[in-house]
Order: sequence, then C-alpha cells, then structure tokens
Amino acid sequence: MSFTTELTLCLRARYPIIYVTTQEEERAEQAIADCAKQAGNRGVYFWDFVDGYQGNPTDAGIARRNPLQALEHIEKLPSTTATVFVLRDFQKFWEDIGVSRKLRQLARQLKAQPKNLIFLAPQVSVPEELSEVVTVLTFDLPDKATIRAEVERLLNASGSTLQGRELDELTRSCQGLSIERIRRIMARGIATHGRFQASDIELVLEEKRQTIRQTQILEFYPAKERISDIGGLDNLKDWLLRRGNAFSDQARQYGLPHPRGLLLVGIQGTGKSLTAKAIAHHWHLPLLRLDVGRLFAGLVGESESRTRQMIQIAEALAPCVLWIDEIDKAFAGLDSRGDSGTTSRVLGTFITWLAEKTSPVFVVSTANNIQALPPEMLRRGRFDDIFLWGCRPKKSGRQFCSASVPTARSQSPSL
Repeated sequence: MSFTTELTLCLRARYPIIYVTTQEEERAEQAIADCAKQAGNRGVYFWDFVDGYQGNPTDAGIARRNPLQALEHIEKLPSTTATVFVLRDFQKFWEDIGVSRKLRQLARQLKAQPKNLIFLAPQVSVPEELSEVVTVLTFDLPDKATIRAEVERLLNASGSTLQGRELDELTRSCQGLSIERIRRIMARGIATHGRFQASDIELVLEEKRQTIRQTQILEFYPAKERISDIGGLDNLKDWLLRRGNAFSDQARQYGLPHPRGLLLVGIQGTGKSLTAKAIAHHWHLPLLRLDVGRLFAGLVGESESRTRQMIQIAEALAPCVLWIDEIDKAFAGLDSRGDSGTTSRVLGTFITWLAEKTSPVFVVSTANNIQALPPEMLRRGRFDDIFLWGCRPKKSGRQFCSASVPTARSQSPSL
C-alpha cells in the first residue's frame, strides 16, 4: 500500500495522531496536503517552533516557541471543522509532562472530530506513554517512476537531451537519493556544461558517497577493476557474464528475479576482493563495502540498531553491490563468545535479511575458512552460489593451496 493511500485511509478513519518519518520534509508536506484534499478537502495548518502556525492568515505566528500552546490552539477551532495539523520536529518536546498529558487528552477528543495531528520527524521516537495513541507511517524515498518523471522534467527545462540507455542509467543511479539531492546534482551538471550530459552521471555517485560518509557504517568503494583483470576463474566469470543484465528493466519484464549474491571462499591473495570490485564495475553498480566490526558497539541494543541501519542504507541505494570482506572473522566461534548474545542477534538479523530481501542488493561475501562460518549462513537461499578456489588435490589425497594458478568451482549451498 502506498503512503498516500495509507495516509488517506487514516485521515478518513479519524486516527487522532499520526507520526510520519521522513528525510524529505518538503515533499512529505506536499503529499500530506494532497491526501487532505482527497479526504474531504480538509484544511492544512503547519506549525514549527520558530514561526508558529502557518497556513491561515488569521492564525499566522500563533504558538511561536510554545509547543503546549500549539496543542491548545487545536481545541479552539470548531469541532466540526475538518482540519489536518502538521507539526514539525514536535517529538523533541514529548518529554515535557505537560505536553505529553495534553497529547493524550487531545487523542480522546479528536477521535470524535474530523481533525488529525501529523508529526513530521526524520526518525521514530515515540515515548511509551503515547504508543497506544500514535500511528507510525513511513514516507519513503522517491520510487523509480517518480525519479524518472523529475529527471525528465529537469532535462526538458534545461534543454538537455538524454534518451534510451543513458536516461535509464541516470534514473537507476539516482535511486536512493531524495528529490532535493537529485535537483542539486542536475543543477550542478547544468551549471558546469550549460546542459546535463551523460558524463555528469558520475556526479550522482559522488552524491551517494557523501550520503554514505555520514553514516560511518558503510564505505562507498570506487571500483575500476575489470573482469579481464581476474586470472583464471572461468566458471565464476561465466556466471557473472550470464547475469550481466539481471538488474535491467527487460529482466523484470521477463519475470527474472534479482540475483541474491555470492559467497567467495579461498586463501588470502587469490583474488576474492578483486572479484567483488570487478562485479560492481562490470555491472555498472555502486560498490558498498561493509566492515562488520563497525556494526558492533558498546551500548545495549546499539549493534542491532546499526545492523538495521546498514540494511536500510543498502536498500535505499539499490541497485548496488554490498561487499562484506572477511565475514568468517566476524561470526566465527559464536558459542564461545561472552557478549550476552549480541553477535548471535546481529547474525540473526543479517541472515534473515539475506533470505527475505526483495531489493536489488547483490551481496558479495568473502571468507578464508568456510568451516568457520555458522551452518545457517550456508543454507540454500542465502546466496545464489558458493565459489571455492585456490585448492587442488595432490596424488596422496591431501589438499594444497595455490594462489598463482587459481581454479574455481561453484558449489550450491546445502545442508
């Protein structure tokens, strides 16, 4: 169900308090105004701590720097007036006992009136005493159709011409960015050349690097290596070449699922990391590198929160390649760890996402010792295939490893 459909239903059903999480305040406010119009042509008032109420000349500036007065003003309007009140950053005042009590009283009254409170904030932060009266909705980043419409509008306005594959590549590259960031990128390219060119698509990747730097969890890794730089590994190369268009619109129309990922196992120096970089370069996808150690933090629950944040960022920037290096070092010896189960919970969140994800995030995990990995990570469905290389049998039946002449074979994960 889309955000506009869900919000319109909540307005008509007289949900008293709605909490909308978004990083795009301006676009979210426009969507709320459209929903209010669909739900009976309701009026919309906006409030923030600095300017007070806006949207009605009679009430302009009321409750400036006074959050409690902002709630009291809602009661003063006639009970039959269908209105939507949008309060920005109001979650910062919930700790005040007067504000919290007033909200609970308002929730009782608004259930019988055509009025709704909508809080806009970048993250969910609902105190326990308000959890029963607050409904949380998520305003997601723009989808592919919205991005394409905005890109085409900006190109037409600037007299730029991108068609076919170039337009598809630009649209795909902009996925995971807000409309405001996309406009800045396009404006930068137009200011540089007078019009937006295909070469300016690199600006999109630079903007994504800036987004990822702010998280301190993932790294945007530049990938310049090619498939031809990998020596040997013919089975793996053939696997990659066959799936080169797996993220295209033609693949979706044909009904093909997104590739899930690969587990690359071998001794040090046999080209596992090189292969991860070459995959991203060959498929023209951004490469995100995850250092699993950054997921773990000292505070209780913070490691699990970082894992969920990592997943959210990767899915927002999809389609992309998520490179997890030395995964066996992070999750080896779970039974002997004295961390109160933090590593087990992080692993559980991660492997559940691997099995259930529908977003086009291609996960490339590398490991030196497959026996150190927990068996649940190797079950069918986590990865498309497991490739082992660097080992050849001797005549005596024992194994030796060679980094100079790597060989590869695909092993389907099974238990």
